[in-house]
Amino acid sequence: MSETELDDVETLADLADLAREAAQDDDTVLVFIEQEDAWFAVLRVDGEEDPRIFVSDGAAAARSSYGSILTDELVDRVGDGDFDDFDSLVSELEDEDAETDESDQDEEDAGTAVGPGGVPVGPLGDSDLLTEFGLASPDLLDLSGEGAVPGDALAEIAEALGCGEVLEAVR
Repeated sequence: MSETELDDVETLADLADLAREAAQDDDTVLVFIEQEDAWFAVLRVDGEEDPRIFVSDGAAAARSSYGSILTDELVDRVGDGDFDDFDSLVSELEDEDAETDESDQDEEDAGTAVGPGGVPVGPLGDSDLLTEFGLASPDLLDLSGEGAVPGDALAEIAEALGCGEVLEAVR
């Protein structure tokens, strides 16, 4: 584990390349990013595979230059789904056929808060990226919940992965 400067990182590919440079052979590399206790992210790079990303609060990260690199990628991935048009069509048909009470609609709308650029507030990305290392998705999501402190969450993640002392050394 080492501290890395992100000033020259402009794209997710730049960040993934930086992580690959730190790898020995094709080992998995985990990149922990935190910004002033506003949000944290974990980037997992496995050899030449596409990076896997988890962000604790998408809307907060989207307000940061390097956080927006991650959230833009995640929002693009969700938007590129093969079934988006089908889901939209089903939604439109259900709206035409069903009579929805206004208060029910308001409750549904309130459930999906979005921040700048349409990035969802709250956890975003692959919450299973640390499962094989012993940190299950629900545990990672709990560390990202309301009231969680990103710096403390990363410390807990590092402890769960067995590298807590190393993280503290680079802080």
